[in-house]
Amino acid sequence: MGGLRTIAAPFVASAPAAVAVRTRIKHLSAQDEKVLELVGVHLGALASGDLKARCADGLEHSAEAWAARKRGLTAVSSARWAGTITKASHDQWALARRGQLAHIHDLEAGIAAITHRLSLPVGAKGTKKAPGGYRSRREWHAKSRRLQALQDRLEKERADREAGVVHVVRGGKRLARTRHHLDLAQLTEDQWRTRWQAERWFLTADGESGKRYGNETIRITPGGDVSIKLPAPLTGLANAPHGRYVLTGTVRFAHRGGEWADRVEANRAVAYRLHYDSGRDRWYVTASWQLPPTPAIPIEAALAEGVVAVDTNTDHLAAWRLDVHGNPIGEPRRFSYDLSGTREHRDAQVRHALTRLLHWARTCGVKAIAVEDLDFTAEKTREKHGRRKWFRRLISGVPTARLRARLTSMADRMGIAIIAVDPAYTSRWGAQHWQKPLTSINRKTTRHDAAAVAIGRHAQGHPIRRRTAPPLHDRSDRVGHRTVQASSGTSWREEPHPRMPGPRTRSVRAGCGANAGNQDAQHCSGRSAEHEPWHQDSLPLSL
Repeated sequence: MGGLRTIAAPFVASAPAAVAVRTRIKHLSAQDEKVLELVGVHLGALASGDLKARCADGLEHSAEAWAARKRGLTAVSSARWAGTITKASHDQWALARRGQLAHIHDLEAGIAAITHRLSLPVGAKGTKKAPGGYRSRREWHAKSRRLQALQDRLEKERADREAGVVHVVRGGKRLARTRHHLDLAQLTEDQWRTRWQAERWFLTADGESGKRYGNETIRITPGGDVSIKLPAPLTGLANAPHGRYVLTGTVRFAHRGGEWADRVEANRAVAYRLHYDSGRDRWYVTASWQLPPTPAIPIEAALAEGVVAVDTNTDHLAAWRLDVHGNPIGEPRRFSYDLSGTREHRDAQVRHALTRLLHWARTCGVKAIAVEDLDFTAEKTREKHGRRKWFRRLISGVPTARLRARLTSMADRMGIAIIAVDPAYTSRWGAQHWQKPLTSINRKTTRHDAAAVAIGRHAQGHPIRRRTAPPLHDRSDRVGHRTVQASSGTSWREEPHPRMPGPRTRSVRAGCGANAGNQDAQHCSGRSAEHEPWHQDSLPLSL
């Protein structure tokens, strides 16, 4: 098995550290929407200016600069609004730094791949571990030009990182670029501008334990009443004491509503974010809070009732239930989803498929689901896969991060553990050892179903390879032949076997032959009968 990489051991995925739920704010009046828009525009402008100041500080940022920015924002908003805005600016700058480092790694990987292929002769064959040369001189020349472009980009990114320079677009770079492709996005200029402005509004408030209902800035009562602490320049719009504005609309959290109500009644911290969906002309609120850390259960306890193994694909989840010995039970299941369309549609499709999977696993009585620990962040590069655009689209379509986060969160609520398995060779070995044996006249086992069996056996600690089947009845040992043979180092493997009832041959019963128990008289490996020199006696003279 030389050349195969080391396979990591399976582990129980940690439970989610936080939770977020979203619902719609219904029955808003025109005055409510006007006030929300004014507050969002005002705080959005403050957030843009603060983010610009934070990016300008770069690596020279200090606690004194942070305090100065917060004091300046407090005068035009409030202390809590200022704290939330500055914290959001720091988080955005740190996120941009992490993205910048990941982009540098991608550029380095692309440059290394192109440099290697350019060093090979044109048309040189590749191997499973390394690609070969380019197919033609034309492609070689185009890639040499691309190498220069990537090197220039890498040099610029490294210089920016050393100087602490990041590039951030409030509202999103993708939406900003959509402005130049309105026909392709099927948007008018007014529709795009409305969406762009809504994305740049700032209506986010961090929670604070010990305060009334867990948040002093955006407060939601257990009955669903919403009130907002207005910034200083907008206090004239208040319709409640202490500069607050109470909305006529109410909210109700259908998902985790009881858990949310328990937190706000106990005055525990809950963060809120108000968001305007310009496409639907609706307002939404997202509530989020941290969860107490829970110790992970041992993997042996999670696998005590078997496991449901899942193979993730671009359009479905292939699942199969395995018993404690690693044997498939029942029929394979498939949970399909459609990842085309809008982001909300894709998210709903993944959530619906995971819900059906978890309900089926609970019906089976298992306490664990085994999935591959997929990470395609380094597998999508155009330089690695070259012209195989179909493969790049394939791995880009697998919802790895979204599915993993949602599955962990939803399974934790149902008391099911998630076991992460190294994805190395699961599809290959599953198809090699399990696809054909599990295929029958009434069941056609796919490659994905066989991969699910391999994933489950790996999670349970069993080898993926099946046990060797005994020989057929027309072979030497007939029935009773053991599937696991004695190793060459076993001292008693050449000794006489115990007598077995029933005929072994057509002429002599088992254990009754003349040479039974005498291994030297038989042609057995390592015995004298096999290695004695052969010689012929001289012929008698009388003949």
